[in-house]
Amino acid sequence: METKQANLKATVVATSPVGAGNTPLRASKSNSHLLRGAAAELLAEKFLAKRGLRIIARNFRVKGGEIDLICADGNTTVFVEVRLREGGGFGGAAASITSHKQRRLILAARHWLLRNGECPCRFDCVLLDGLDTAKIEWLRGAFSAD
Repeated sequence: METKQANLKATVVATSPVGAGNTPLRASKSNSHLLRGAAAELLAEKFLAKRGLRIIARNFRVKGGEIDLICADGNTTVFVEVRLREGGGFGGAAASITSHKQRRLILAARHWLLRNGECPCRFDCVLLDGLDTAKIEWLRGAFSAD
């Protein structure tokens, strides 16, 4: 397990580019929830890439909001929230994307669009029940900015 966490840590830092609001995730062993979150984002990224989306950015942060993944699906920019939950307690992963969280995602998306140009966009969610690739749910157009 120790080796897997060390390998995951190296992978997370190596695959998170710096620039334009992106910073690499540097998680210590004591922050296992950060490592699990980063692993979930990597699984989601691979899942979406296999379905034809191109990853543009990871962990785009602005004051008041963050977007886990920003992808291109043809000419549409896709803002992706990745949620990892162990089991269905408290409503599962989908229930954790509250209206408050949606507003924070919309705020960050508006900043992205101001910096990179207006274009068609949507908000997707990738829900994981544990770090199991067989238990990934993709909600295309999960919510709107309207």
